[in-house]
Amino acid sequence: MSITCEPIGIIHSPFSEPAGIPIQPAAGAEIEGTVEVFEPFRDGLSDLDGFSHIVLLCHLHRSDGYRLRVVPYLDTVERGLFATRAPRRPNAIGLSVVRLERIEDGVLHIRGVDLIDGTPLLDIKPYVPPFDDPEGVRIGWLEAFKTRIPGHRSDERFA
Repeated sequence: MSITCEPIGIIHSPFSEPAGIPIQPAAGAEIEGTVEVFEPFRDGLSDLDGFSHIVLLCHLHRSDGYRLRVVPYLDTVERGLFATRAPRRPNAIGLSVVRLERIEDGVLHIRGVDLIDGTPLLDIKPYVPPFDDPEGVRIGWLEAFKTRIPGHRSDERFA
């Protein structure tokens, strides 16, 4: 089976290297960036401006290889890759929930950027709390760290 994805745009951020990037959008809540949606896909932005937050799905183009067991940030214990949000993954797909500030001529102005400049955009979806915030959420091994989650930056593990 072969799967092909065509980028629909490109994400622009102040980060040129993986080291120092906020770990998840909550850690970079005030960091601004833009999403340039390519011309053939701009009509799909209609009505998106009514949403305060959007989900960006992207290709982590600077991710090189992966391991199925990793030591994630906040922890010193090796964990299964799929129980983490480590960027080196078999299919290098990233997900970020960001604040949508405005849309101008096919460019989305966003806050909460946690991606490298030039990251290819695969899709955009509106963030809808009734759909996306289920009750009774458990956060596995991260439960022990939940008071320390926001505000972290990547280190050499993500370079």
